[in-house]
Amino acid sequence: MPALEEPLRQPLKSVLGPATAKVMAEHLGLLTVGDLLHHYPRRYEERGQLTHLADLPMDEHVTVVAQVADARLHTFASAKAPRGRGQRLEVTITDGSGRLQLVFFGAGVHKPHKELLPGTRAMFAGKVSVFNRRLQLAHPAYELLRGTDDDPAESVEAWAGALIPIYPATAKLESWKIGKAIQTVLPTAQEAVDPLPDTLREGRGLVPLPEALLKIHRPHTKADIEDARSRLKWDEAFVLQVALARRRHADAQLPAVPRKPAPDGLLTAFDARLPFTLTDGQQRVSREIFDDLATDHPMHRLLQGEVGSGKTMVALRAMLAVVDAGGQAAMLAPTEVLAQQHHRSVVEMMGELAEGGMLGGAEQATKVVLLTGSMGAAARRHALLDLTTGEAGIVIGTHALIEDKVQFHDLGLVVVDEQHRFGVEQRDALRGKGKQPPHLLVMTATPIPRTVAMTVFGDLETSVLDQLPAGRSPIASHVVPAADKPHFLSRAWERVREEVENGHQAYVVCPRIGDEEDDPKKSGKKKSPEDEAEKRPPLAVLDVADQLTKGPLQGLRVEVLHGRMHPDDKDAVMRRFAAGETHVLVATTVIEVGVNVPNATAMVIMDADRFGVSQLHQLRGRVGRGSAPGLCLLVTEMPEASPARQRLGAVASTLDGFELSRIDLEQRREGDVLGQAQSGARTSLKVLAVIEDEEIIAEAREEATAVVANDPELTHLPALRTALDALLDEEREQYLEKG
Repeated sequence: MPALEEPLRQPLKSVLGPATAKVMAEHLGLLTVGDLLHHYPRRYEERGQLTHLADLPMDEHVTVVAQVADARLHTFASAKAPRGRGQRLEVTITDGSGRLQLVFFGAGVHKPHKELLPGTRAMFAGKVSVFNRRLQLAHPAYELLRGTDDDPAESVEAWAGALIPIYPATAKLESWKIGKAIQTVLPTAQEAVDPLPDTLREGRGLVPLPEALLKIHRPHTKADIEDARSRLKWDEAFVLQVALARRRHADAQLPAVPRKPAPDGLLTAFDARLPFTLTDGQQRVSREIFDDLATDHPMHRLLQGEVGSGKTMVALRAMLAVVDAGGQAAMLAPTEVLAQQHHRSVVEMMGELAEGGMLGGAEQATKVVLLTGSMGAAARRHALLDLTTGEAGIVIGTHALIEDKVQFHDLGLVVVDEQHRFGVEQRDALRGKGKQPPHLLVMTATPIPRTVAMTVFGDLETSVLDQLPAGRSPIASHVVPAADKPHFLSRAWERVREEVENGHQAYVVCPRIGDEEDDPKKSGKKKSPEDEAEKRPPLAVLDVADQLTKGPLQGLRVEVLHGRMHPDDKDAVMRRFAAGETHVLVATTVIEVGVNVPNATAMVIMDADRFGVSQLHQLRGRVGRGSAPGLCLLVTEMPEASPARQRLGAVASTLDGFELSRIDLEQRREGDVLGQAQSGARTSLKVLAVIEDEEIIAEAREEATAVVANDPELTHLPALRTALDALLDEEREQYLEKG
């Protein structure tokens, strides 16, 4: 049965006319009747219970409902009207809680002068400003609210109690213009195809979709709004979970080679040489992974855990198990610095077990090769040969691993580090490298709340590492308010010196590099709003390193590391720092993930307010990796009351990454999170809040899994197919088909 033809897919142009449709498309990205019907009100005004004028925010575009108390027309002389014919209309409106001045000038006074008479009630929209120490709206757009005189059929009670939808609007497209457009297309809502199976909808007491759309745009009571929102939340959660369940189902149908580690092989030899015991968490998660590897369809697992919880160790043991079973393992890192860092630490952890085919290599040893885009031709040829022949059991690299030329002897496992930087398509490309689809382990360094994991990575099973290995030291974090208390910053540099004098090392992190390409004047790049507001560019690695070397850290060995350096230079800098030859490393966020120098105990993050919560937590995780306590100083010039300072306070107050990821999510729009993870959703969620609606998401996942198990192609649910087609763009749909 084909997907149903959806009347809501007709272009707005054909219903509203080209001019209105153009504004809708340009300012709100709405193209079809369905897009407009799914542009839900942000809130509702009750005519009888008006917005409090007393609480208006400054400089924001607001919509208020109020009554005209007073209107005066002033005539004055001006440069444009020297004979005293300039006109200014001042209207005072009130809602009982406060008063607000409206001002109209010049030719714009005639219509409001006739319409805004004392006693008139209307909706007004404009930007709140201050003039002569009074709040005002200059030239607000307005819409009269006709009372019972205009429409005798509407009783006073009904009029006063009616809920007026206030839509997310822009300066060019006021809320009521959107409301009028919706009024035009609302009859079409009756024909909306309902994606929820009847049994699910009736079982949960949800209203049908056409009713939900009518109630969200034209509610009579608050209960109508609740009914509509509950229903629309289910739509969003369920359709997304069906898309993910279909991917899981398609993946489960693929064949894979079971990989069981040989007894007394490479893994046993590796475990025997470990100088520490694995944590309970590491052992539990390893068991989950080994169970998956032993099955004959591909593992798809997400390994997430606290910064420094030992994810790399778990991933390495999985790779060794696959090599034991005669396969090869590839680890994909997002940057060259990280690939080199992983390669170094894996070779170090394995010792002679990484020297397969070499003198001094252990009997069970394999070869561990590095493959990055900037390698010289000879080294690259050598690495490619080792992969084709199967000489190398483990390869660690960047996107270069995905290129066509790279051939494996028998690829059994792919480990992807920092998933959110890789799209589904890249996973697919790498998957095509095996004789049969390889097993997949995705590591994310940023802890993710459970619901986000279910929404964004819903096609993967999840394993969580929630305890730190023994011997890890606590990290003390403090905010350093450089603007209010400059002596705090001097003390921060003294602390760095003290750490170095005690035989330790430190990182200093800056938001940008600071070379010519970085300079807005020279590069033609626009400054960010923060820079404009502060009238100063973000602090840069090259400048800060220079100032520190000549000033507070004079005499210490300071080096810089950033993304535009030649890969060999980056590698050399990291090697010197890891060997303890450099005291202080001034870097950009290239050190954010995976860099492991146990002797580094202090980190100073400059302009810390320019980084996100998760990023700060990641960066901080680079210190306290040895037995000495870690110290992280968050330097900011932001005032104490600002949201940025509160964000830094949250980071300083807890080391719990899961808690911080919730804070991070609450502060950003969920769409960012979903979009960044390339979840396949074209638009971010509208009514479903990933954190608050945890229960709905979990239930929707269960329902979706059951529906897909019974009918993977959704043959008997054509309306659900239609909704799915709307959610997934064509490329992604093909990807699902490919499985």
